[in-house]
Amino acid sequence: MKLPRRKFLYLAAGAVAVPAISRMTRAQTYPTRPVRLIVGFEAGGAADILARLMGKWLSERLGQQFVIENRSGAGGNIAAEVVARAAPDGYTLLLLTSTDVINAALYEKLNFDFSRDIVPVASITRTPHVMVVHPSFPAKTVP
Repeated sequence: MKLPRRKFLYLAAGAVAVPAISRMTRAQTYPTRPVRLIVGFEAGGAADILARLMGKWLSERLGQQFVIENRSGAGGNIAAEVVARAAPDGYTLLLLTSTDVINAALYEKLNFDFSRDIVPVASITRTPHVMVVHPSFPAKTVP
């Protein structure tokens, strides 16, 4: 799947706006039943630990159980597809990592459209990334 530059910029702008928007909104009666938090990586990894800490905090704060479900495999694509196919009611969430965003551009054919089927809700961590090349390579910018 080739991600056009304009679509990428829209996704990036949306990802930047999510932390500000999420502070402005307040849930009214959500959740009324347990919430599944899907993690695309193995139990005990960094994403799983983060999900379990957030799930515990959310359970205590919102008074409803957050069930952490690991669906590892295919670089996180299995978990992303589970969430993309779930009912859009807010009771199946995906702990998104940079791998999921990279997969959207890396794989030509996925069983879901990442930018259409997955909607950002909140930003919980930020991880800096750096792109490097060998000094003999003439590129100095990404384009």
